[in-house]
Amino acid sequence: MMTPSSCDTFVALPPSTDGQRIIFGKNSDRPCDEVQEVVYFPSKDYSPGERVECTYIEIEQAAHTHAVVLSRPAWLWGAEMGANEHQVCIGNEAVWGRESADNEEALLGMDLVRLALERADSAEKALDVIVELLEKCGQGGNCMEDECTFTYHNSFLICDRTEAWVLETSGKYWAAEKIENGYRNISNQYSITTKIDKEHPNMRAYAQEQGWWDGQVEFSFAEVYSFMTTARIEAAGGRYCEGRKLLEKNNGQITAKTMMDILRDKESGINMEGMFMTTGSMVSVLPMDQSLPGVHYFTATPDPERSIFKPFIFVADIMPLNQTRSPYLGDDDPVKKKPRFQSKPNRKHPLFIKHEVVAAIIDSTREKGQRIMQKMQELEKQKMEEMENYLATGVEDSTLIVHLFSNTVEEELQVYNKA
Repeated sequence: MMTPSSCDTFVALPPSTDGQRIIFGKNSDRPCDEVQEVVYFPSKDYSPGERVECTYIEIEQAAHTHAVVLSRPAWLWGAEMGANEHQVCIGNEAVWGRESADNEEALLGMDLVRLALERADSAEKALDVIVELLEKCGQGGNCMEDECTFTYHNSFLICDRTEAWVLETSGKYWAAEKIENGYRNISNQYSITTKIDKEHPNMRAYAQEQGWWDGQVEFSFAEVYSFMTTARIEAAGGRYCEGRKLLEKNNGQITAKTMMDILRDKESGINMEGMFMTTGSMVSVLPMDQSLPGVHYFTATPDPERSIFKPFIFVADIMPLNQTRSPYLGDDDPVKKKPRFQSKPNRKHPLFIKHEVVAAIIDSTREKGQRIMQKMQELEKQKMEEMENYLATGVEDSTLIVHLFSNTVEEELQVYNKA
């Protein structure tokens, strides 16, 4: 069993943001040798009876799936984080509590992220998709591309243009909290206390049966389902508390740049280093005005401090994002063969390969590394300024941004090629 490590996910809503926008952000902290890819799938219709193969199990396919952009560990079907064409954004976290995480293969939390994005056009509907699938299929299975077992339950931060939800699960039991203003973050611990806006119908009864709750004191999901009390969690001073402090520090003026700075923060541990590290990052800007586009930024590379956040906007006719897509192995993939994980193929996509070389130069050559970093920062700033025009006035000619993300990757590669 690996030492529990997880991610950090954030959302900020008016009045904590600068303008009538919702800002979403997530760092995906995964094993340091894992490749994270950014992929796009268009909307699609399906015939009755069709099925979809997730990471480990097959389930019934929906009649229609929405277009999605996903940041995901390259070995699995689901995603750590992503968005859909209706501007629903989701990130998940590993959580551990009194209910043991199941190694039996079912849906991974990352599968649930993708399934919810594909099937829901609002944050609340995405929550409903997840809990329905939890009840029907369960959650479980190895969450790492290795024979070593690494299992966990999941919490989710889900938002759209108007609101956000925190959903925390323990096996099939769950609680959800609605956020309509201000800010919220989640990390690798239960955080829903007494404000519970939706819940599994038997969640309290099950806790009482297990002897975790006496049925008399006010019910706190975190206190009842965690290993430790909420008070002890608060005192721990971990990433969850540090993340909340960073949000509070910028309260009232949180922007996409603010969120990127938070995700890049190494002192807090949010930008993780070591055996587990930040392998991919995402920031989304969702104007509450429905006529304006959402802008979704992804790194597709490790360590956001040494990566460029590249913009993506949902428009018609987007082509596959080939430079951030890992090699497809099909039925020959060691993840698909039983016993699983008997070998580990090279999953590095073209951008990852170039970034890996440049990251080594940044680490080893101070002056040259600073020049490269400056060029990277200039490119990111330029793209963010361009996106502000779309966020303020809308998209008049969508053909100009069909290749927005891919073109930015090409510009990033040009920076690397000159290194």
